[in-house]
Amino acid sequence: MAPGDTRGTLLIPEKGGGHCCGVDGSDGPNMASQACGRPVASRIDDCSLWQAVWLAPDAVRRRRVGGADAVPLSWAELMAEEKVTPPFEPVARWDSPARVNAPWPWSPRWEAAAGQALAHLLVASRGRPVTVPGGLTEEVFRQALDTLLPSGPPPRRAVLAGPGRPAPDPDADILLVPVHPQTGETWTPAGPATSAYRVPLPWGVWLGLGSPEQHPPVPASGVLPEGVLRDDPPVPRSPRPFRADRGVFRHTLVRLSAGGSPWLREILENIPQYVRGPSPAPLPPGRARPPDRLRLRHGGSPVEVRR
Repeated sequence: MAPGDTRGTLLIPEKGGGHCCGVDGSDGPNMASQACGRPVASRIDDCSLWQAVWLAPDAVRRRRVGGADAVPLSWAELMAEEKVTPPFEPVARWDSPARVNAPWPWSPRWEAAAGQALAHLLVASRGRPVTVPGGLTEEVFRQALDTLLPSGPPPRRAVLAGPGRPAPDPDADILLVPVHPQTGETWTPAGPATSAYRVPLPWGVWLGLGSPEQHPPVPASGVLPEGVLRDDPPVPRSPRPFRADRGVFRHTLVRLSAGGSPWLREILENIPQYVRGPSPAPLPPGRARPPDRLRLRHGGSPVEVRR
């Protein structure tokens, strides 16, 4: 949570460890409850780190604010707020003025959300390829799905579905749907029950996947619309390909694949092979190296897939 949203806590002076000129929680929880003195959180406030407070899960619990009669927002009210989680986040590097306009890295919140969703997509795939919508959704999931799944069988189709969007096609196999930020409820399509697998995504990330790009890939022509005073420059996005959080992916897949298919357990046991291959042997002079490949086993038969 944001440090300014914290209430009823005090810093623990002897837990002030940091790698430079602030605190980073490296000495353990550095915030205590003002009422009982028990350590409850870690404050991150050091140079080059995003300011945040990480609550200790074994010391706090969630309670609704506003009393028992507080009513969570409806899906329509959430849509009206348009609280999109940006896919890129700036890095504070005040020690290097040259980095002020440096590319923004992918948001850790997006990487974590994609790690969870990717595990669900593997389970929903049933060992077959999966197609996803184009644009940002394809950029987030396409490379990982091509690496982890075979290319031969007929693909299963995943589509974005949720409030404010057209009803999903009846032939869609997988639905990428939002999770309510207040209740934790996964969105369910109205009407007749569907057998499509629902892949949960945090609300702000789901909104970001379904929103059009804020800046077109080519310069716009013409004059500014009436009432628009200026154009903000496009976000200096990261040149690095998107990578889902491997820890979240592993944690989710362990839970989903317990007692499941052998090929899922094999992926779980060999996750590093999908991320780091063996060091390539040197090539003779004048020879070009072919695209990197990984040779993995899938469903009992060898399958060669691009990394």
